[in-house]
Amino acid sequence: MINLSSPSNTAEILKKYNFNFQKKYGQNFLIDANILEKIMAAADISKEDCVLEIGPGIGTMTQYLSQRAGEVIAVEIDKNLIPILSDTLSDCSNVTIINEDVLKVDLKKLAEEKNGGNPVKIVANLPYYITTPIIMGLFESGVPLKSITVMVQKEVAERMQVGPGTKDYGALSLAVQYYARPEVICDVPPSCFIPRPGVGSAVICLERYEQPPVFVENEKKMFSVIRAAFNQRRKTLVNALANASLGIAKEAVLNALEKQNLSLTIRGEALSLKQFAQLTNELP
Repeated sequence: MINLSSPSNTAEILKKYNFNFQKKYGQNFLIDANILEKIMAAADISKEDCVLEIGPGIGTMTQYLSQRAGEVIAVEIDKNLIPILSDTLSDCSNVTIINEDVLKVDLKKLAEEKNGGNPVKIVANLPYYITTPIIMGLFESGVPLKSITVMVQKEVAERMQVGPGTKDYGALSLAVQYYARPEVICDVPPSCFIPRPGVGSAVICLERYEQPPVFVENEKKMFSVIRAAFNQRRKTLVNALANASLGIAKEAVLNALEKQNLSLTIRGEALSLKQFAQLTNELP
């Protein structure tokens, strides 16, 4: 098996297949064995695990996963990479390659078929332009998950773990922290990829909670409130919610804030996840 974490071997494979990078797919292939080992350690892969890899590229990380996991399902959108993957993963009998857009795949059904409906682990070097839709789709679709260990843009990783009162705090922070415990594993410089991206990257592990850390009667309603609060983050929470077509009167928001002993001029960016949950429970 050709070692793809070597830059020269990666270049050789790309040349062999005359592969052209597709900017629309955000393709940046990882070529650093040290970072790959850190991803494997963070994801804590064992032969008991079924792993879903999103965007395997030429199969660099897939090879590492295959050696450690019981089964690997690799979903790749670019049809031009399928012949390359068939070559680089020819010795990996426990890998299934699916040529699909991961946002259109029924991952819950896939987990049922491949892992008997038991929780799977997600490991990926995610295309930066669709990081948030993929992560939120994984949480919201009901896919049984143990953890998500992914490479993302550094500022997105930071956004996932920050708390109230910081400039990066927002709807993504709250959503991720409702479903999982985020931990940034390491920073990854552009030099670790072919081609080099224009921004820094980071590996983050999201360990799925068995139960959310806060109680909310209606999750969908809470996330509507959160989105409304951050869509107009410079406005007071009262005005942001009243202007958001949620069908919530300004008086109802004021009453809910009073019950929580919160300032009537507070902004959404100052509320914790627990406070958003409590506020939602108080709203009609």
